[in-house]
Amino acid sequence: MNNEIFIKGAREHNLRNISLSIPKNKLVVLTGPSGSGKSTLAIDTLFRECQRQYLESMGMQGINKPKIDSIVGLSPAISVSQHVTNRNPRSTVGTVTDMYTSLRMIFEKLGKRPCPNCHQEILPTLNQEDIEKEAGSFKEFIKCPHCQHRMEKLTRTHFSYNTIEGACPTCKGLGEVVQIHEASVFHPENPIEGGAVDLWKGRYADYQVSIVKTAMKHYGVPIEDGLPLKDYSPAQRAILYHGVESQEVKQWFPHIAPPKAVGDGKFEGVLTGMWRRFSEKSGASAEGEAYFYSQQCHDCQGSRLNEISRTVTVADTTIPQLVHHSLEEMLDWVKRVESSLDHNSLLQVEMFTLDMVTKLNRLIRTGLGYLTLDRQTVSLSGGEAQRIRLASILDSALTGVLYILDEPTAGLHPRDTLGLVSVMKDLRDLGNTVLVIEHDVDVMREADYIIDMGPGAGAYGGMVIGEGTLSELIHQEQSITGQYLRHDPAARRNVRQGTGQAIVVHRASLHNLQDVTVSFPVGCLIAVTGVSGSGKSTLVFDVLAKGNDKIHEGFERVDGLEHFGQMVIVGQSPLSRMKRSNVATYTEVFTEIRNAFAQRKEAKQRKLTAKHFSFNTEGGRCENCQGLGYVPMNMLFFPELEVTCPVCHGQRFKQEVLAVQYNGYSINQILESSVQDSLDIFKEEGKIRSILALLVEIGLGYLKLGQSLTTLSGGEGQRLKLAKELMRTSQTSTLYLLDEPTTGLHPSDVKQLSKLLDRLVDAGNTVIIVEHNSELIRTADWIIDLGPEGGRQGGHIIAEGTPEAIMKHAGSHTGRYL
Repeated sequence: MNNEIFIKGAREHNLRNISLSIPKNKLVVLTGPSGSGKSTLAIDTLFRECQRQYLESMGMQGINKPKIDSIVGLSPAISVSQHVTNRNPRSTVGTVTDMYTSLRMIFEKLGKRPCPNCHQEILPTLNQEDIEKEAGSFKEFIKCPHCQHRMEKLTRTHFSYNTIEGACPTCKGLGEVVQIHEASVFHPENPIEGGAVDLWKGRYADYQVSIVKTAMKHYGVPIEDGLPLKDYSPAQRAILYHGVESQEVKQWFPHIAPPKAVGDGKFEGVLTGMWRRFSEKSGASAEGEAYFYSQQCHDCQGSRLNEISRTVTVADTTIPQLVHHSLEEMLDWVKRVESSLDHNSLLQVEMFTLDMVTKLNRLIRTGLGYLTLDRQTVSLSGGEAQRIRLASILDSALTGVLYILDEPTAGLHPRDTLGLVSVMKDLRDLGNTVLVIEHDVDVMREADYIIDMGPGAGAYGGMVIGEGTLSELIHQEQSITGQYLRHDPAARRNVRQGTGQAIVVHRASLHNLQDVTVSFPVGCLIAVTGVSGSGKSTLVFDVLAKGNDKIHEGFERVDGLEHFGQMVIVGQSPLSRMKRSNVATYTEVFTEIRNAFAQRKEAKQRKLTAKHFSFNTEGGRCENCQGLGYVPMNMLFFPELEVTCPVCHGQRFKQEVLAVQYNGYSINQILESSVQDSLDIFKEEGKIRSILALLVEIGLGYLKLGQSLTTLSGGEGQRLKLAKELMRTSQTSTLYLLDEPTTGLHPSDVKQLSKLLDRLVDAGNTVIIVEHNSELIRTADWIIDLGPEGGRQGGHIIAEGTPEAIMKHAGSHTGRYL
């Protein structure tokens, strides 16, 4: 028993009273089709029980136990998920790994700076220091050895863009400033009564025009009706743009007091009002999207640091230059610094250089060598964020821990998988158990043990159908994974030729793209491939997707988007951060279901309408949990727990609403049912059936109708969004841009996704996918392969053509794996 974790009678969600043993101190892969119960077993059962036992040992009671008879042999557990939780724009790869702190320490100890007086270089080894107390804090001062000029000594604080001492004063350490695109706001040919101000519509426009005209009269510069904006005087324009309380207006009318009331002409100003609303909403509004844009700070050129801090060098390199280097180039720089130092200097920084070398090596081994220290964490994919956390976990050197990893290969090119596997093996070799939810066959080959779940999804899954090594699974008839590996890949279908039209990106040089000009054939399924960091996402989502924007940077132009009525971008970000949004509400099938319940005889007798069957509005829902079925429990220093509502006992609704049934099911039982099961329940409801049938067809039949969107994987969220698109009837052609749609998919599920993409293209649309999965790439009509490597060694078009042409291309990593 000491060498295994034994789970007995697991019944959480769709688990079918399973019992199994997980070997300890091994690399164990948990696989199976999407929805077969992998996450339920690993996270909702195993991890939750580890948490519960740990917290109860500290005296905390009342924590929900997962539905199990027992688990024996548990260890302290750490779960590493794909969700990027830090949305702070100041958070970067450098800050989350603490490498930026080490870098600041190196610059404090070794930095050379120019004297602001004589401009000669001042070396770091100075002894002539005064210490002087100022305004309640100690400041250190040094004298220039050349001219004796006295100046403040630079410390680690001066190299941080999150401090007053280090941040660029113009952008406050953000590296960019927000501007209003005035050409989109004002139309000079028009009068204010006829659309001169883009924001003003309908009655609101009439109201604003009357105030502006009153303000103009107040200052003695009235405007006649119908006067085009281009003919306004500078003073009139100041009133319209900046408002009566602005400095701009006071400069023109220094002796006239501004109006005190709106009726007297107290006008806020178009631009002033926009800035106020932008700051109140933090820019997150439709207005912010339409009229505001970010621009690199013209003072610090995006480096975030002030002028003094960005001139200091170590090994002839400044911090702004270093944080733009890839992690691989950063490693070369650290080694160069170490080799150039004498013994005493090395002693001062050895702790920090060693820390950086260790972390850089680990990140490079997990396939992240192309990242830079200034890369914002908010821009990382789920897989990238998870691998960064995985690399940092190794620093702890903990033993006897159960690590649960959720698809760490997401977003990783097959070439880089073995580096990640070696990091997981390091964790195992420290004396830990590494349990990985994974679909990647290369990871399975390297695992000590595989647990295969299935055979299907939802109610059709929840069983262990295979156990052992990969070679053992192949001989187990029940194993879905073994079955997939026993059969050859499906034969290639005929390649679509497209419409003959193309989308052409001209001269893209954003991020690491190297002056790329490339064509995407219209009417095809196009795969954009390449190793991690080669520039795929930049090309598709930062260039092509912005081709119609009034303001753009990093490319000359994008032709061909006029062939499409709309563009739909399906990324990896969650569909919703609201726990109230679920599968039924998102697909809008819940509206039809509520209507069906409201038509029941029992509902009419109780005078219940469709509104009473909603858990999002007052009336029929339980008000104690507001229709969620659970209430939050504050755990102080630990994540909040969810406890079943003591009033409705998790049923979400009042008893009179639950008493109404459709084919023997209450509204809450419907929300707890899978899409597949609901198809049978609503067999007489045509509209409901058509929506549910599509979800089953694309492999999402296992999802519960009431399942919160926050619990879906990136891949599940993408397919749900695509299904919603297919439900719409459009007269025009659509361009779909997809970011790694195979994330979270078992190889057997990739076939389902391929059918869905084919349906989209065969309906007259164009689909472009950024993808690493070889099976899906093989089904594409056209491939654009970037590389040859990541970061600065990427950004070139290596090959383009049909899958067969790419396979024959000697320089393509993707071709080799195809």
